[in-house]
Amino acid sequence: MIDFSKKPLFLAPLAGFSDIPLRSVVRRFGADVTVSEMISANALVYEGKKSLALAQKAKDENPYIVQIAGSDTENIKKAVLILNELDGIDGIDLNCGCPVPKVVKQCSGSALLKDLSQLSRIVKTIKSVSNKKLTSVKMRLGFDEKIPDKIAIACEEAGADYITIHGRTRAGGYSAQVDYEAIARAKQAVKIPVVANGDIDDKNAKEVLDFTGCDGLMIGRASIGRPWIFSEIKGGKSVSDELRREIVLAHFDAMLERYGSFGVGIFRKHLHQYSKGMAEASAFRDEINRIDDAAIFRTKIEEFFA
Repeated sequence: MIDFSKKPLFLAPLAGFSDIPLRSVVRRFGADVTVSEMISANALVYEGKKSLALAQKAKDENPYIVQIAGSDTENIKKAVLILNELDGIDGIDLNCGCPVPKVVKQCSGSALLKDLSQLSRIVKTIKSVSNKKLTSVKMRLGFDEKIPDKIAIACEEAGADYITIHGRTRAGGYSAQVDYEAIARAKQAVKIPVVANGDIDDKNAKEVLDFTGCDGLMIGRASIGRPWIFSEIKGGKSVSDELRREIVLAHFDAMLERYGSFGVGIFRKHLHQYSKGMAEASAFRDEINRIDDAAIFRTKIEEFFA
C-alpha cells in the first residue's frame, strides 16, 4: 500500500518514456511509487500482447500502479478483468488528463472531465471489478474551465482511493502556468489523499507540498534525463559525474535487455536529455544519432560522460 503519511513521490506515466528501464532507475533514486505508461483499454481488450507488455513490472516496483484510458464502461470492465490476471499490480489508475487530440476524440483522457457522470460510472466500474488494492484517478483542473473541486468530489464519491491532479486544464496543454491554488482547492474539498502534479522539481517541491496541503507529489518531465531528482527532492546531494555516468550506462544496458538492438534507437531521446547543458552536447547528439551498433554506442556514452 502507499503510505501517504510520508508524502510519497510518484513517477508520472510518461508516454514513450516511463517504461520498465526508466522506472527501475528512478526506484533506485527514491521514487516511492511508479506508474505504467498510459494503456488504452480498447487496445488491451482487442490487441492484447503489445498492450499487456506495457503493464509488466520490474522486480523492485512496489507499489506499482497501471494506468488505463477509455470511455466505454464495458471495455473498461474487460480491460480490468485482464489486468486482474496479472500479479504484482497494486492499483489501477484512470487517465482523465491526457490532452492529445486522438485520445480526446474518443471521449477518453481529459474529455471525461466534460462528463462527470460518465467519469463516475467508469470509476465505479473499475472499483467494483478490480481485484487490486487501489483505484485512483489522474485528472486535470478541467477541460476548458477550472472545476477541480467538482471533479475531485465526483471521483471520491465514485470510490477512488486517491487522486492525482495536474494543475492545468486540457486547454492549457503543457504550457499554461500551473495553478497550485486550484489544486489546493480540490484538496480541501475531499477526504481522500490528493497528489499534486505539474512542473514540480527539486527547487519547488517543498513549497508545492506546503502550499497545496497535498499528500504526495508526482514528478513528470523533470525526471527525464535526471532520474536522481527524487533523491534530490528528499534532501540528497547532487550526483557526481562518476555516478551520472554509471546511471546512464545502467539505463542503456536495461534498454538493451528490454528491447534488444532496438534499444539503441529508443535510448537516443534519453541521451539527448542526459547530455543537456553539458559541454559539446550538440556534437555528441549528432554523433550518436548516426550510430546503430550497440557496442560502439556504449563506448561513445562512456567517453562522453567520463
